Amino acid sequence: MAAGGSNRLLTPDDTAERLAVSKRTLYAKWRAWGIPAYKVGKHLRFRERDIDHWVSQQACS
Repeated sequence: MAAGGSNRLLTPDDTAERLAVSKRTLYAKWRAWGIPAYKVGKHLRFRERDIDHWVSQQACS
């Protein structure tokens, strides 16, 4: 997990847009990609700083 950054929770729509993938792809791949996600009630949410950290890790690979 990244140190610092926003704890804002993103919806799957927001996350898919941020990653430039479809929401369908996000739902199919988030576990395989290793993106941490959280259940809020019955809804899936992604923490903004986790997404930013994941993207930065992909850029370094």
